[in-house]
Amino acid sequence: MTEQTIFRNARLADGSLADLHVVDGRFSAIMPASAPAAGAAPSAGTDLGGQLVLPGFVEGHIHLDTSFYGDAWRPHIPCTNGFDVRERVAFQARNLAAAAPMAERAKNQLELCIGHGSLAMRSHVMVDGSVGLKHLEVILAVREKYRERIDIQLVAFPQSGILSSPGTPELLDEALKLGCDLVGGLDPASFDRDVSAHLDVVFGLAEKHGVGVDIHLHDGGMLGLFQIEEIAARTKALGMAGKVAVSHAYALGDIPADALARVGGMLAAAGVAIMTNAPGNHAFPPVAALRKAGVTVFSGSDNIRDSWWPYGDGDMMNRANMIGYRSGFYEDWELEAAFDVVSHAGAKALGLEGYGIVVGARADFVVMYAAHVPEAVVAVPKERTVYRAGKVVAQGGKMAR
Repeated sequence: MTEQTIFRNARLADGSLADLHVVDGRFSAIMPASAPAAGAAPSAGTDLGGQLVLPGFVEGHIHLDTSFYGDAWRPHIPCTNGFDVRERVAFQARNLAAAAPMAERAKNQLELCIGHGSLAMRSHVMVDGSVGLKHLEVILAVREKYRERIDIQLVAFPQSGILSSPGTPELLDEALKLGCDLVGGLDPASFDRDVSAHLDVVFGLAEKHGVGVDIHLHDGGMLGLFQIEEIAARTKALGMAGKVAVSHAYALGDIPADALARVGGMLAAAGVAIMTNAPGNHAFPPVAALRKAGVTVFSGSDNIRDSWWPYGDGDMMNRANMIGYRSGFYEDWELEAAFDVVSHAGAKALGLEGYGIVVGARADFVVMYAAHVPEAVVAVPKERTVYRAGKVVAQGGKMAR
């Protein structure tokens, strides 16, 4: 049976008012808002009253298995001598051993994100010699439970390294058979100390299974730049444009301008996307310069109240605000770019089809009180209604039951 709904007086990103027609969960028509005739009864459908309608947000990088959101507060443990990935991984293992059940913590985090308007997500899940496939088995079940509420891509993430953790290549292979959508990596140089061998495993598995790649890269300076160039070269050689991302890529924020211009061109030509969450105590990829070079830059919450830091609220509109603030974005077009990073650019990086407020797309959208996108990025309105396939799934930050 065909389901039809009309959302009247929706304010689009360009400021115009429109009526959104939804048939069987997809936008069937977007028409100028029709004024009711004098004395006529109210038209059928939902009147949005001029509220701003935005596409569902894209949470492009998160860790559903390691958050403590909704669990007991765990004080942050600082590294002994500056940021150290190995030490943070050790802290994480200690904390997870005493944490609430993973399915419960993942559910808490998912509902937080959906409540704020994220309807597509990419989560990295630990798969390595230290935990085997245990984390993945739990998160696969959680994904299935929430499949009607949110689209979730899973990355098989070797948190303890690939070469450093015996048996990890085989575990990553099995994880992809079980349902992971991408294969990950972690600091090939500083963690595994062999860039070529690490990338051989990652790209070899990607080729074997026909999946994408999303590599965590924390290494800074010229060491990080070298690895980014290697990833771009392999991506181009294998014809994997649009299927590879480098997450964090701190090096792009602390290299000379000429080196940035060169690698920006390489990334754009290879079709490698860059994920940044604009972390507070790290150099981060210069969003404006990379976008100008043609690089797809997207974002995610990354860690939410876990062993890496105590922050995170799962709100991608707040993340757009943070990216804009840290990037020095002030003009309207720059604020619109900050929103693009958590919406359309994220959809492109994740390869989502049928995204946006356009005819034919699934009617996944967020409604809020704001005159336009720049105001929404600055004000971060909290009163929102979230629609999935044209039906309410969250309101006022809470999941609909």
